[in-house]
Amino acid sequence: MLFPALDISTSGMTAQRTRMMVRSSNLANISTTVNEQGEPAPYKPRFVVFRANEEEQTTDGAMGVRVDSVEVSQAPPILRWDPDNPAAIKTGPKAGNVAYPDINMLGEMTDAMEAVRSYEANLGVFEMTRDLAEQTLRILA
Repeated sequence: MLFPALDISTSGMTAQRTRMMVRSSNLANISTTVNEQGEPAPYKPRFVVFRANEEEQTTDGAMGVRVDSVEVSQAPPILRWDPDNPAAIKTGPKAGNVAYPDINMLGEMTDAMEAVRSYEANLGVFEMTRDLAEQTLRILA
């Protein structure tokens, strides 16, 4: 690694981009009540798990970040009474209810904004490091 600070900032931007894509997917599917086969099954929200990346480490011990996994929420769906909906549960004690994903729009938007801010912060560090390297090369040249 020639410039570990650039690698660390890049890893942060990559991780935050993944986080933003997952949050966007959750928001896009907030009302999804059927699966790809058209069967009643609510969308399961996802969330990103980060882990320190020891491969991107400075001599001072600062480390990059990587996406460890994208997990599927195990939260039960939210039931809403709507017996005329084609996705309504047909039999059993929950008949007439429609199962919606347990997605909190405000929480998703807040997390998405945090991901954008973190991305911007990493971009700022990347640009500052690049500018410092360019200035150093100009001084040495």
